[in-house]
This record gives sequence, structure tokens and C-alpha cells, in this order.
Amino acid sequence: MRFMVMVKATPESEASAMPTEQELTEMGAFNEELVNAGIMQAGEGLLSSAKGARVHYAGDERTVTDGPFIEAKELVAGFWLWKVDSLADAIAWSKRIPFRDGSVEIRQVAEMEDFGDAMTPELQAQEQRLREQSEAQS
Repeated sequence: MRFMVMVKATPESEASAMPTEQELTEMGAFNEELVNAGIMQAGEGLLSSAKGARVHYAGDERTVTDGPFIEAKELVAGFWLWKVDSLADAIAWSKRIPFRDGSVEIRQVAEMEDFGDAMTPELQAQEQRLREQSEAQS
């Protein structure tokens, strides 16, 4: 199972406060544990919402709203993509994140089989081809 672990933004992250050397060292050690355990598939920090935008959809209409956005607690400041056996495992690893303040949200990533009959063999083949192409470009 794959889980996205989203680091929720804080007023500090939205103010573009960068982590200290100690915080980066602690997070680097944690990320190394994740990699060595075969769990971490991806992970990145995000800049504040002031450097972002939202695109809203209503039928064929597209509306863009530039950041910053008001509610820091509703924003994502970073993420990991982990491959673990269960939600319980993702929670256990999350409890070890070296944060002093803040929170994370853990969400299971939908896999092809989760889409049932709508994910036809042709769509499965397309998805696989696109994944392979994307990996080759990385």
C-alpha cells in the first residue's frame, strides 16, 4: 500500500521561515531511516502558498486565484510518499517524524484495482505505459 503523508502548513511555514540546520539534520536522518527501510518513494517540502495559485473548475470555466491563501492549517507544506503494509504502519512511522509542532495528514493512494471495472485493461495498459515513460524521464 502507498500512503501520502502531507505535512500541514503552519504560520511559520507560510511566512517562508526555513528550517534550522539542526531541523534539517534531524529530518535528513529520519528520511535516511525511511529510505533504508524501503519505505520512502518520494518526499519534498513546499514553499509558502504566496508562491502558488489555485485553479477552480466550473464546467468549462477556469478561474485562477493567486496565493497567499488565508488558512495555513488547510494548506500543505510538504509531503512524503511511503510504501508500507498498512495505515497502522504509516501512523507508526509518522509518530517518529522529528517535528516539535504541527501535524500531518495520512491518505492512502488509490491503486488501479481501486477503480473497479471503470479501469479497463486498455486504461490499465495506458497507465502502466505512462508510469514507465515518466520513470524513464526522471
